[in-house]
Amino acid sequence: MQEVNSVQRLSKRVAGLKPSGIRKFFDIAATMKDVISLGIGEPDFTTPKPILDAGIRSLQNGETHYTSNSGKMELRQGIADNLKKLYNVKYDPANEIIATVGVSEALYLAFTAVLEPGDEVIIPTPCFVSYQAEVILAGGVPIEIPARLENNFTIDPNDIRKAITPRTKVIFIGYPSNPTGAVAPREVMLEIGRIAEEFDLLIVSDEIYDRLVYDFEHVCFPALSDSLWQRTILLGGFSKDYAMTGWRIGYACAPADIIAGMVRIHQYTIMSAPTTAQDAAIEALKTGESHVIEMVAEYDRRRRLLVDGLNRLGLSTFEPKGAFYTFPNIRASGMDDETFAEKLLREESVAVVPGNAFGPGGEGFVRACYATSYEKIEEALRRMERFMSRHG
Repeated sequence: MQEVNSVQRLSKRVAGLKPSGIRKFFDIAATMKDVISLGIGEPDFTTPKPILDAGIRSLQNGETHYTSNSGKMELRQGIADNLKKLYNVKYDPANEIIATVGVSEALYLAFTAVLEPGDEVIIPTPCFVSYQAEVILAGGVPIEIPARLENNFTIDPNDIRKAITPRTKVIFIGYPSNPTGAVAPREVMLEIGRIAEEFDLLIVSDEIYDRLVYDFEHVCFPALSDSLWQRTILLGGFSKDYAMTGWRIGYACAPADIIAGMVRIHQYTIMSAPTTAQDAAIEALKTGESHVIEMVAEYDRRRRLLVDGLNRLGLSTFEPKGAFYTFPNIRASGMDDETFAEKLLREESVAVVPGNAFGPGGEGFVRACYATSYEKIEEALRRMERFMSRHG
């Protein structure tokens, strides 16, 4: 029988996708005992009980059918009301909001809806590993612009300006940032907006961590001005704020013509976001605020523990103001980030993610997440102290 080269069956854009740099370390950790993971980027909290109960009631009441392609009107109205309350930004739930299967699907829909083959998307890095892949799958070309430590990993708008070409279609921004925990001040966002207007570019703004900020007021990009609202696709969800990662429910907000295109793709590929998750999200918007506040306070306590501990170990760490990640510089160990992560895992059973997994600018850093218990972070720091006593 003739041997078949499976790679040849795949499209070039799929065959050319790099495997996620995160998965390698999770796969190793899965074979080991007593591992403390500072690598997984999801809340360790269980979904708050009122939200869980709403999901259970939904199933018990027979809410097991498709919804409108755009999602239940009650959910879209709740999203619109919440954004108005938090950021004074207005969207019409009838035709400017779509419920999606997490922000990941919203990203796919956004890029697929607006990109022609060869269109360029400017992406500040280090960044979440899916961004470049989503652009490639939509036929676009990701243009990576490394942010720098001296700017606390907030992108310099001048670097965006220098990267613009006649093929540029979109500026992508994602603050608060995964993996760095960086946030973007209002003046930086306004300058990015001025550049987008000057060159007539779209903005895709992933704001999934909008509520997870510390001593900082989140800047919602489309709320900056009416003209920027007109050129922005806002992405958000429930996974991080409400500890609902497994429910797979997110949303996108944009002008009606863009949402109409996204709905057209969505109706052929997904049909509708999970009905049970939509009902749980409706409850989250109604009663989840106190739980968000409690979780943010606990993340902040852990954040201070981990940042202070890493700095004491000689792993220089700037203060992250958002999400639930630290991004320590590990050059004091004398290793590159991938060697550091692998040795730390094998010698001390602490899992972190090498910074190079998140694109240019991540080399020499690792991502350490504080979405795990205070006690586990304390133990992880003790193990890392032993590690650095040998390698520092």
